[in-house]
Amino acid sequence: MPIQSRATLHDVARLAGVSAKTVSRVYSGSPRVLPETRERILAAAKRLRFRPNTVARNLRQGGKTDTVAFVMGDIHNPFYFHVAAGIEQELAKGGFTMLWASTGDAPDSEPVVVDALLSQLVRALVLIPIAGDQSYLEGERQLGTPIITVDRPATDLVADTVVLANRSGMADAVRSLTANGHRKIGFVSNPSEMYTLSERLAGYRQALMEAGVADSTPWERLGNDPSITPESQVRSLLDSSDPPTAIVTGNNRATMGALRELRTREDPVALIGFDDFELAEMLGISVVAHDPVELGRAAGRLALERIEHHGGPIRRIELPTRLVKRGSGEIPAPTG
Repeated sequence: MPIQSRATLHDVARLAGVSAKTVSRVYSGSPRVLPETRERILAAAKRLRFRPNTVARNLRQGGKTDTVAFVMGDIHNPFYFHVAAGIEQELAKGGFTMLWASTGDAPDSEPVVVDALLSQLVRALVLIPIAGDQSYLEGERQLGTPIITVDRPATDLVADTVVLANRSGMADAVRSLTANGHRKIGFVSNPSEMYTLSERLAGYRQALMEAGVADSTPWERLGNDPSITPESQVRSLLDSSDPPTAIVTGNNRATMGALRELRTREDPVALIGFDDFELAEMLGISVVAHDPVELGRAAGRLALERIEHHGGPIRRIELPTRLVKRGSGEIPAPTG
């Protein structure tokens, strides 16, 4: 069956028996159209399944759409979809819709994806940065487009940001372990140069320093090579000459990798992961939890505020984390 051509504004005008200019006035909200004529045009448009090209109209008028762009990372990571849900919920309250696209966590693709969405005349950009430099957005910022980064701050760009309390959250996890007698605590993350994980590493080191452990490097596994798996990092730790009695992980992927390796070991090792995940409660995994939906809501609210009121000091919002104890992180250090 051949695909039917989409109806145009001129098709609607012919069916309604009016000029194309009159149809255009209806869709631009002009009061210069009689109510009965407006009804006839809308009925014709419905019959033809006509959709006005609002982006093109706004471009001709030098305006913008009622949309906000969201650029996320790898679409396989459920964290990003929770953030997106929160942004969308807040935007809907202000009468805005959201366009989203993914960089696939590939730094080189970020400016390409961002540019494609900005070409849609969006009113604001919400971005989870993955590239090492966001200075390419300076021109857009000067044109008045609000830019809000989520989960990590922008680099070489002045922009509002919404982040988690990464450092204090990880420090709380390590303090819980040291309270149970652990001093040899491993840290597993990949990649460690990312802002969120570097902050979590700093919190880990800070809490160990408080417990009298001046050098934690023997128990750190900071793989920046994607081919290095969390399982191999944990295996390296446990097979070393001085293995840890507890492990903290930098994110939910590292936690799952650690679990797979720990299941092959006889001696119990305490485990606390950063980020909650769907099966964590069932498996009894202690985690540093946070609310990614609220992270998105905060970014959405900030975008609406910036659209309504340009200017003012740059804002940094830090949302709290909480330690959820489910058993794996409460295993005491071995005695003797």
